[in-house]
Amino acid sequence: MLDIAEELHRWVGQGREFAVATVVAVGGSAPRQPGAALAVDRDGTAIGSVSGGCVEGAVYELCRQALDDGRTVRERFGYSDEDAFAVGLTCGGVIDILVTPVRAHDPARPVLAAALAAAAAGAAAAVARVTEGPAELLGRPLLVHPGGAYEGGLGGHPELDRTVVAEARAMLDTGRTGTLVIGAEGSRCGTPVTLLVESSVPPPRMIVFGAIDFASALVRAGRFLGYRVTVCDARPVFATRARFPEADEIVVDWPHRYLAATEVDARTVLCVLTHDAKFDVPLLEAALKLPVAYVGAMGSRRTHLDRNERLREVGVTEAQLARLHSPIGLDLGARTPEETALSIAAEIVAERRGGSGRPLTGAHTPIHHEGGPSLASVA
Repeated sequence: MLDIAEELHRWVGQGREFAVATVVAVGGSAPRQPGAALAVDRDGTAIGSVSGGCVEGAVYELCRQALDDGRTVRERFGYSDEDAFAVGLTCGGVIDILVTPVRAHDPARPVLAAALAAAAAGAAAAVARVTEGPAELLGRPLLVHPGGAYEGGLGGHPELDRTVVAEARAMLDTGRTGTLVIGAEGSRCGTPVTLLVESSVPPPRMIVFGAIDFASALVRAGRFLGYRVTVCDARPVFATRARFPEADEIVVDWPHRYLAATEVDARTVLCVLTHDAKFDVPLLEAALKLPVAYVGAMGSRRTHLDRNERLREVGVTEAQLARLHSPIGLDLGARTPEETALSIAAEIVAERRGGSGRPLTGAHTPIHHEGGPSLASVA
């Protein structure tokens, strides 16, 4: 649901009633992951997607029905070999959809509105909704903030609320969206309860070191992938807004000094395009010690070998060097800045999702890797 938060936040502000269908579980080669959503308002306007087109029509009708009768329902869609024209996923996967009406006087509306407002503003928050369990709890939302404060509740079960808050807060800390299962004992309502926890966190950072022409193309690729992109270079004549109009931030500073002063986390990617030892060595010496998602450095194979020796000389370990993607990017035969940016972006996605970087044609590896949403269980 939070993947379409900006549009839904506008609908709430306009007083619209709507129903939102959210993917809450997947199996096989499903096209969308838990959290993907489609919403339909009273006028029949639809936004978002739950399947890339396979079952949108049927889900659209479920949303219209939920708006009419006010009932939250869970439906499963899969592929049927017996009837190729039946509603289902042509990719062979299975998805479970939770359809929740958000009407003017629904008790859940203020909680969902607050969750949408937080996500639309880029603030950190997690919303947990019951997807399996007692019928009276289905769709009930609980909004969790980073400090542990929360809004809403799961049907008058304070022990269940406290358990969900603790688990959802842990998922929020790592920016994860996924399924949370609480056993009958932990739920305090005599039966297991399954929830979908959707985390909204500020965009991950991409820091591009080196204000060169390749950096301009990489800034555009990074923005396209949803990163907040910073360009850093010690040379003020090159690190300018005119050269990088699409960057979120431009910093004139020595790269290693800026890296030491700025905030990074486990989602941050660092792209070193300077290929100049006086910049690269102190920067990479620091970068390879940080718990970031990706560190890549541009340069020829000869530059790579020379740079590795210089890094060893300053005390960088072999384990740390093994984290370095150099020469940066996948082998696409890239030559232009745009092609090179594509190869770098592709390597970042492969690293993030656990992909091999090999062509899918003729391969026997999964198309969709299990690198995203996860399942947690609490007894």
